[in-house]
Amino acid sequence: MTSPSPDPVPRWADAGPGTEAPLLLSADAVLLPGAELGPGWVEVRDGLIVACGSGEPPRPADAHLAAGVLAPGFIDAHAHGGGGASFTDPDPRAAAERIIRTHLAHGTTTMMASLVTAPLDQTERLVGALAGLVRDGRLAGIHLEGPWLSPAYRGAHAEELLRLPDLADLDLLLRAGAGAVRMVTLAPELPGGLAAVTRIVEHGAIAAIGHTDADYDQTVAAIAAGATAGTHLFNAMSPLHHRRPGATLALLEHPGVFVEIVADGVHLHPAVVRLLTQGQARPVLVTDAMAAAGATDGDYTLGGLPVRVSDGAARLADGTIAGSVLTLGAAVRYAVLTAGVPLALALRSATENPADLLSLTDRGRIRPGLRADLVLLDQGLHVTATLHHGTWVDTACEP
Repeated sequence: MTSPSPDPVPRWADAGPGTEAPLLLSADAVLLPGAELGPGWVEVRDGLIVACGSGEPPRPADAHLAAGVLAPGFIDAHAHGGGGASFTDPDPRAAAERIIRTHLAHGTTTMMASLVTAPLDQTERLVGALAGLVRDGRLAGIHLEGPWLSPAYRGAHAEELLRLPDLADLDLLLRAGAGAVRMVTLAPELPGGLAAVTRIVEHGAIAAIGHTDADYDQTVAAIAAGATAGTHLFNAMSPLHHRRPGATLALLEHPGVFVEIVADGVHLHPAVVRLLTQGQARPVLVTDAMAAAGATDGDYTLGGLPVRVSDGAARLADGTIAGSVLTLGAAVRYAVLTAGVPLALALRSATENPADLLSLTDRGRIRPGLRADLVLLDQGLHVTATLHHGTWVDTACEP
């Protein structure tokens, strides 16, 4: 298809927040709540969606996407960096702004800041520094991935920095965020793990199961204690076996659980990506992106560990996967075109489902009264334009 305009920012971008004139968009495929993809329209004014519907718009549209797709802005619940920066950089606020801009250019209008395992005092400092960006609405929250992880499935986390779950440590970091910590990944089979799950939920945060050697029963117990998410499913957790089903099956078969999927061709076989979208749990596409996302191949660090990025994969020296170089735009495209996930399901896994995971009631769907966060995709599912709070942003040209 032809993009709405050859310019990086569409020519009809003069209608945005603070303007009197509404902006009416239509497309051959619009992702409306509870509906299949089909022709539809969206009207935006002052940064909000004011009306939408299927079929023909009520008046001539300011722009029509022939053979295009109009969807809510993508929401990334798990990302460590991008654009050459990491949330653990010495100046985390400056790094965060760079990361946000990088992923916004690829259609991600909302993201969490994920922190890898670090010394407790360093994590406390990072949480305190990033909490202001959460309060300002620049970030949806902070995700602590560690330090309460299994040494057997530590992935790209420094083994010497891992700790057993301790409620005092947990309270320290949760208090440092003053409500900004929205998710904590931990291994529930560790001594004190179930008590930690309960404490996380009591603080109003999401307890996620990951980097874990938990068996099936231990995982079921963690879900009963309040865990509602599985971190990058199949990766860094006890494997699925026909006599020892492990954490993966327990997470997949529970309808109240959200399961993260890293659809980059490195973390999961495409058939597994397709499988994960068909279980009872709700699939959530995430990037698990590190600094090299939206940047160049080369040498980086993640949590103080050296990482080599080459041919679309980020790995430690021993070959361990160390995050990804993924964007959510690329994840949606891979899920549909390579893994065979239905387009509407892939889009909902990058919009509605993460919004529900993070309890974001003002975005993630095309519905009147919600934020005007929208992405426009061409027929090859490349992001061609992004609307953020009703304002057009420069969109990167994806390969």
